[in-house]
Amino acid sequence: MFETESYQNILDRMLDRIPDTIDKREGSIIYDALAPAAAELAQMYIELAAGYDLAFADTADGEFLSRRTAEFGVNRMIATPARRQGLFFGANQQPLDLPLESRFSIGELTYRVINQLTTGVYTLECEIAGEIGNQLFGDLLPIDHVPGLVRAELADVLVPGQDEETDEALRQRYYEVVNEPAFGGNVADYKHKLKALNGVGAVKVFPTWQGGGTVKCTVISSNWTTPTPPFINEIQAQIDPETNQGQGTGLAPIGHRVTIAAVESITVNIETKLTLEAGLTLSQIQQEVEEVIEQYLNEQRQSWAEQEQLIIRVAQIDAHLLSITGVVDVEATTVNGLADNLMLAEEEIPVLGTVSIYE
Repeated sequence: MFETESYQNILDRMLDRIPDTIDKREGSIIYDALAPAAAELAQMYIELAAGYDLAFADTADGEFLSRRTAEFGVNRMIATPARRQGLFFGANQQPLDLPLESRFSIGELTYRVINQLTTGVYTLECEIAGEIGNQLFGDLLPIDHVPGLVRAELADVLVPGQDEETDEALRQRYYEVVNEPAFGGNVADYKHKLKALNGVGAVKVFPTWQGGGTVKCTVISSNWTTPTPPFINEIQAQIDPETNQGQGTGLAPIGHRVTIAAVESITVNIETKLTLEAGLTLSQIQQEVEEVIEQYLNEQRQSWAEQEQLIIRVAQIDAHLLSITGVVDVEATTVNGLADNLMLAEEEIPVLGTVSIYE
C-alpha cells in the first residue's frame, strides 16, 4: 500500500541535508525556505495515495470504479423506471379504454400509459427513474383529459424500478464475474446474464432440471419481492422465448431450453408475548414491532440466492424484538402458530403477514 508522508517528516529530512554550520532553527532563512516546499510535497503524497487507491477495484469508487469494472465488461446499472399496473373505470365501474401516452399523477410522481394489458388495464411507466416509482398506490389524477374517465387506480408493481447501482453492489458483481468465469451457458453464465437485467435482484439456477439441455432459473425482484407474471414473461422472452425455445434466439445458448420462474411468497404470521417497561403500552410499539420483523424478513430475502433454503428462526425474531427500546423481555413467540423455526423450500421467500403481540 502507498504510504503517505507527514509534513513534519518531510521537513525534518530536508533540514537534515543542510550542514549544521547553517542556522536551521524555526524562523531562520533556510527553515522558512524549505517549509513551503515540504508542505507541497506532503500534499502531493496525499494525492498520490488517493490516486493509487482509485486504481484498484477494492478501493476505487464512483466513476473510477465504473471505469475499472468496465474493463471486464461489467457496467454500472443505471436507474430504471418502475412499470406499474393501472386500472381505469368509466360510469358504473365499467373498465374504460384510454389513449396510449396518457399521463396521470399521484403525489409528486407522474406515470405514462405505455401499453394495454386487457380492457381497462394498462401498463404505466413512471417518468422518474428509481425505486421511488414502486412505492405509492391508490387513486391517480389525469393530467390529460380522458373522455368518460371516472376513476383511475395505480395498482401492482409489474417491473420494479431500481436506483443506480451502488458502488458496493457493482464491486460485488465485478468480483463474481472475475472469480466465477462465465462460459457457454454454465451456471455462472446464467447468473451473470440474469442479474444484469433491469429489475432482477438475484437468481438460482437449476441445471438439467428436466433432463439434459433443460435449465430452470428462479428469480427474485430487485425490491426483494416475488416477480409478477408479466415481468417473468418479459425475462423469459429475453433469455429463451417460449415460441422458439432452444434455438438460441435469446441470451441462452443454442440447445438450452430455459424456464424462468418466480420465487414463491410464503406468508409469515407472528405471535409473541412482550414484557414492557412501566408506562409503555402495546399500541405504542406495535408499528415498531412490525418494522423490526419486516427488517429481519427482508434480510432473509436478500440472502435467498446464497442459501440452499431460508430458515425463519424464532431466536432471531426474539433478538430483533429485544432491540426495541422499552421491550424488557420476549417469550412464547410462534411462527405460523408453531413455536419452532419455519423452514422454507429452496424456491420460497418469507413475506410478513399478521403480527399479534400481547402482555
